[in-house]
Amino acid sequence: MTSPTPDALLGPADVRELAAALGVRPTKQRGQNFVIDANTVRRIVRTAGVRPDDVVVEVGPGLGSLTLALLEAADRVTAVEIDDVLAAALPATVAARMPGRAERFALVHSDAMHVTELPGPAPTALVANLPYNVAVPVLLHMLESFPGIERTLVMVQSEVADRLAAAPGSKVYGVPSVKANWYAEVKRAGAIGRNVFWPAPNVDSGLVSLVRRAEPLKTTASRREVFAVVDAAFAQRRKTLRAALAGWAGSAAAAEAALVAAGVSPQARGESLTVEEFARIAENAGNAGNKEQGQQ
Repeated sequence: MTSPTPDALLGPADVRELAAALGVRPTKQRGQNFVIDANTVRRIVRTAGVRPDDVVVEVGPGLGSLTLALLEAADRVTAVEIDDVLAAALPATVAARMPGRAERFALVHSDAMHVTELPGPAPTALVANLPYNVAVPVLLHMLESFPGIERTLVMVQSEVADRLAAAPGSKVYGVPSVKANWYAEVKRAGAIGRNVFWPAPNVDSGLVSLVRRAEPLKTTASRREVFAVVDAAFAQRRKTLRAALAGWAGSAAAAEAALVAAGVSPQARGESLTVEEFARIAENAGNAGNKEQGQQ
């Protein structure tokens, strides 16, 4: 592995200079806040536990601050960038600042929500400063599309980090918490100050670590079936599950039948259930149908 030059990473002046040369102004529409602090990106790479044999996928690399730090540590880095100007410029930035590592870098110019395959070896890790307005759907899509991703570390809005890592019974436990837990063990992995970004966002940021389950959740229900129950349960989170799942099951009585068969109280609410319990409810959808048929 060729060692990068000491000044290979981007500092505040480098970021502004690059942006000015490209005529780039960060846009709120795409949730762009560029990291301008080299110590922060190195900290993210350390926290992510990136290894020399890792193939890392990065979403939303922007001007390349985190990309360069990942290239210092990983075997390969593939970056997915939707912005035309940024996507066109990033390979040149990598080649200029880390010429010895440029052949280990690939750029995919696309919306991450539409990416289902990547060039080269399958990714083993996902590390990204995710655009805050699409963080959860992008994260879930990448985990679903690339089952080889073992470890993930994402930087997201602090409130989103709390929701992703929340445990059952927490006020912020909801759809993102359950769906992320379908794939992985999830925890908060630190906080990031506002002053390491340009422009500085008006929200705090947090790091979330996701380590994929060694074995998939044991259930006969499919991911789609389980997620349908989760979506229904939290669409009306103040209601009991008997009422909230009535539309999903066909009626409140059918929902109750499925819940009882799953060993879940019909009076419980979605925020108290684990992902395993949601899976059991999905497995017992047939009991909801049987109950309906028995009443006809």
